[in-house]
Amino acid sequence: MTSPSTFSFISKSLLAVSTVGSLMGVNVAQAQTSVAPDKAQLAHLCNTCAFVSRVHTELRQGETSGVGVVGGAVIGGLLGNRLGGGTGRALTTAGGAVAGGYAGNQIEKNSKKREVWVVNLVYRDGSRHSREFGQDQQLRAGDVVSMREGRLIRQ
Repeated sequence: MTSPSTFSFISKSLLAVSTVGSLMGVNVAQAQTSVAPDKAQLAHLCNTCAFVSRVHTELRQGETSGVGVVGGAVIGGLLGNRLGGGTGRALTTAGGAVAGGYAGNQIEKNSKKREVWVVNLVYRDGSRHSREFGQDQQLRAGDVVSMREGRLIRQ
């Protein structure tokens, strides 16, 4: 039979794992329908023009500074120390520090996430490329564009 203190430890551990999982989040992409150009459309493109086949947004995790790892490790270590008893205290402290450091790093990444606009292009020769922008370029699938001064300009 499981003792009440073991049950409490397991319950707290499961709660911590589920909380960390929800804080880590998932990158969600918001998609627009794709449009495939036919050969006639590509043949009419100028040499520096491209056909926009798809535009969508994606979330990118931010860069970490290490603050999340250190803070999470300290908090996780303290919690692990409180949960452990006797000879298991060192193990729960170390485990808490590792888990807390990982969780802290993920939380810091998610707090600094940003949205990017991804534009998929098809060129006259049929080659395909993607460009990422920090702001909406006001383009839609089916547009014909050319690159000027780092921006895609609708033709």
